[in-house]
Amino acid sequence: MLGAGSRLVSVKLKLDLHDIYNKGGEIDRALRGIIQEAVQKKATQVEIIPGKGSGQLKKKVLRFLEQKEIKALYHRIDKDAKNHGRLFVYFRW
Repeated sequence: MLGAGSRLVSVKLKLDLHDIYNKGGEIDRALRGIIQEAVQKKATQVEIIPGKGSGQLKKKVLRFLEQKEIKALYHRIDKDAKNHGRLFVYFRW
């Protein structure tokens, strides 16, 4: 319960995949790690940056997020309308 004058701080996390774009195992570990961190810290948003490139990494990220056990953890996904190299994953606590 929150007392008078206190407020919830929204935690936002960020994962940039540029450095590991060609390392499949590391990508999965990084994605799993950022989702676990978001759950532990009750983050409201995770920004994932697969980069623009050919779109293959973004597809891999989306496939990861669509897995049943992962999808159960978050509320929704948004693709950045202005920058197709970014995804936002939103959590509801």
